[in-house]
Amino acid sequence: MGDRDFGFDSNTVERIAAEIRHVHEMDVQICLVIGGGNFFRGVSSAASAIERTSADYMGMLATVMNSLAMQSFIEGQGIEVRILSAIPMSTFCEPYVRRRAIHHLQKGRVVIFAAGTGNPFFTTDTAAALRAAEMDCEALFKGTQVDGVYNDDPKTVKDAERFDRLTYQDVLTRDLRVMDASAIALARDNKVPILVFSLHNPGAFAEVVTGGGTYTVIS
Repeated sequence: MGDRDFGFDSNTVERIAAEIRHVHEMDVQICLVIGGGNFFRGVSSAASAIERTSADYMGMLATVMNSLAMQSFIEGQGIEVRILSAIPMSTFCEPYVRRRAIHHLQKGRVVIFAAGTGNPFFTTDTAAALRAAEMDCEALFKGTQVDGVYNDDPKTVKDAERFDRLTYQDVLTRDLRVMDASAIALARDNKVPILVFSLHNPGAFAEVVTGGGTYTVIS
């Protein structure tokens, strides 16, 4: 959203697309899972009057809108992109098939997984962990609002402690809420390390991929 209250900010999306291009040029295969909270959150006061399953499907559709926007901006950087949706929408994206996703990666394309898991009651975090496990990813990078995992909200608590390294069990037992418990458990069971970094720091994605910058590792 950038500094906007709703929708997406083109400058922000363009910057993220440029960072993806930078990492792609390092011969790193990239799969993206994008949330939809800038348009609609299934669990929110705005959705309280809507039946939960319907609200979650609306959230999935929001992720598709974001995926289409990100596809356009990444292709503007000269990189081929394919969107694979967990909910079939063949007019403008491909249905999710694991072998097809692997084929696109082997062809040097960026793959965007849209519509979450395709099921209500599962968040985008869980979808990211699921796809990371299915695609045998070396790591799951969570670009978020802060530069790692803290024991409290660093925006409101001045002396919140940041962690450099945590175990999956640390996150679960201390209820650190960096990702949903189901996503953490899925990553743990499939031995996919999670690296949490700030999406707002220009160049952070490439730095973290190469082992630099500021981030928290959950493994």
